[in-house]
Amino acid sequence: MKKGWNQEEMAFRLNVNQSDISKYEYDHKEPLISIFHRWASVTNSQDVLVAYMAGVEGVTILANILATMGTGIMGFIRIGGFL
Repeated sequence: MKKGWNQEEMAFRLNVNQSDISKYEYDHKEPLISIFHRWASVTNSQDVLVAYMAGVEGVTILANILATMGTGIMGFIRIGGFL
């Protein structure tokens, strides 16, 4: 988990049950957008939320970041198809 938190810590920060966090991690349950928004906020991962909402998969995000390291944010945005 980002920030090194365990499921219990994340559940506490999101005000949900630990079992819900487990279900989210293993794709057995999809979080409500309000939970996803809080997750992005408490982990400082708003970029992931924006990419997810735009339909970009995590692997694509990582590939774009690695391919454009050193080119600045504009290179990432162009390659990622956002412009």
